[in-house]
Amino acid sequence: MHPDFDALPYLTADLPGTGERIRKTLDHFQVEEVPAYRPSGQGEHLYLLVEKRGLTTRELVKRLVALGVPEVAIGVAGLKDKHAVTRQWLSIPAGYEGVVGRLEEPQRIRILATERHRNKLRTGHLKGNRFRIFIEGADAERARAVMQRLETAGMPNYYGPQRFGLGGQNPEKGLSLIRKGKGRGRPWLKRFLIGSVQSLLFNEYLAERLRLGLYDRLLKGDVAKKHATGGEFLVEDPEQENPRAARLEISATGPLFGKKYFEAQDEARALEDTILARHGLSRADFSARRGARRPIRVPITEWRVEPAEGGVWLYFFLPKGSYATSLLREVMKKNPEATGPGAEASEET
Repeated sequence: MHPDFDALPYLTADLPGTGERIRKTLDHFQVEEVPAYRPSGQGEHLYLLVEKRGLTTRELVKRLVALGVPEVAIGVAGLKDKHAVTRQWLSIPAGYEGVVGRLEEPQRIRILATERHRNKLRTGHLKGNRFRIFIEGADAERARAVMQRLETAGMPNYYGPQRFGLGGQNPEKGLSLIRKGKGRGRPWLKRFLIGSVQSLLFNEYLAERLRLGLYDRLLKGDVAKKHATGGEFLVEDPEQENPRAARLEISATGPLFGKKYFEAQDEARALEDTILARHGLSRADFSARRGARRPIRVPITEWRVEPAEGGVWLYFFLPKGSYATSLLREVMKKNPEATGPGAEASEET
């Protein structure tokens, strides 16, 4: 069970890619977190808007811990790339306000804003991320043609290669845990490794729907997601719902197998079972995980392509949980994480 990001089918296979490379410098990959809500201005927690360069979110948290802030008291909404310039919110108890000035570091960490709020920032408390990425040597018209297609049909919501660890080894380790039982080890690490198996199976399911022409169509028994509200429902009459799917109002979802989630039925469930069978797995093998549904495609908004000296700037917004690498892959027609320095350490949430 080894992920092959390069082998996944493209939605825009008929359109030429831009090729070339990203991440020549940190400034060529910029990420701005879009919060789910703004701090209220009052409360026992201090929210920090931090710009970091060349650091992971975890490294930023470690710096706060070194300054005396208990790790359990630090809140983050999502992980951000190391090899980039990123802006994101963190929270700390207001009683530690005195460490804020010492967190800054020339050329690496800047505090852009501080505001009070009632609750600690929690994982997932974000709408998504805005990206500004320079593709060196790229052709603007090729990039624009791909983005227009993605705007109409939605972006294939693949998990990016960074989800599977260095060399894509995490799913193999997770599969071993599933087959051999719990064994010893840190619970969070076991959950993470089994989660990488869930993600790989989702990618295979999405790829199969693309190959079968079911990317923008629904099957009987699909669990569909409403993009405007986030609501999910069971598809009983696909022909009645397919016009909405064609307009990107709703999309099929794929499974993150577990013990408690909205399960597909009928034809959609049978297709999910074929993916499990390829690896000799069953739904019961994921009883230790909660499970969830993930849309197989996501809308692309706020996008534009700007020609520049030596390439193009690509701007776009993605909802939380989606990977910029999956969009760049469609635009470039290659794995973007293989085109820049240190790309294996990138993170996106």
